[in-house]
Amino acid sequence: MRFMGPDGTGATPEVLRIAMWSGPRNISTAMLRAWGNRDDTFVCDEPLYANYLLEHGLDHPGRKDILAHHDSDLERVTRWLTEDAPEGRPIFYQKHMAHHLLPGGRSWVSRLTNVFLIRDPAEMLTSLIRILPRPTLADTGLPQQRELFDLECERLGAPPAVLDSADVLRNPRAGMNGLCRAVGAEFDEAMLSWPPGRRDTDGIWAPHWYGAVEKSTGFAPYRPKNEPVPGFLNSVLDECQRHYDHLAAHRLTF
Repeated sequence: MRFMGPDGTGATPEVLRIAMWSGPRNISTAMLRAWGNRDDTFVCDEPLYANYLLEHGLDHPGRKDILAHHDSDLERVTRWLTEDAPEGRPIFYQKHMAHHLLPGGRSWVSRLTNVFLIRDPAEMLTSLIRILPRPTLADTGLPQQRELFDLECERLGAPPAVLDSADVLRNPRAGMNGLCRAVGAEFDEAMLSWPPGRRDTDGIWAPHWYGAVEKSTGFAPYRPKNEPVPGFLNSVLDECQRHYDHLAAHRLTF
């Protein structure tokens, strides 16, 4: 299988390594299901999470199990992400939370095809508070997404692909076709539906976060939430909106 290189030069790397940088509650796990349903793709779920928890000392749901079951050695994890070809498959899809990427030592990211998944901040925040009752701006991943996006723009000389989750849910076929074109992979019909249930590739944190996606068999139709953001999050919402608008200006259109 041949792929366009991330710089558009027509390079044909041995493995296409797609890094999808998202924040929480952005259909990122549904996207993981879509790529994981392809026969030619190996997927991994938030491989930087254990290191993030270890470095910050955060008490996230399932922290003890996460550190026990997932590798927290950043050097070893990033070497796997950039050099290995799991199960010999030509596509390696990596689901990342942008806030798990800590400052410093990020040169390895340039060896990946980096894409960005965003969601309307009000809809994201009203979903996030069900699990993190008082999220900070950093918890949303949006400032980290913007920082990485701007670095990729500078490196590539053009904006990398940005997907808005609402656009994907309104038209999953067009959305996944657009994403595949953007990263230089062929679209696969298997990306539009999948069996329900948990996966071996899901993080150990799945019981805390993945209840809805475990019941899913495809991308759910888009339905506006129209829930008010609590007043104590107004300043966070304003900052999220600023970063979201910056990224959304470059989102793929179908």
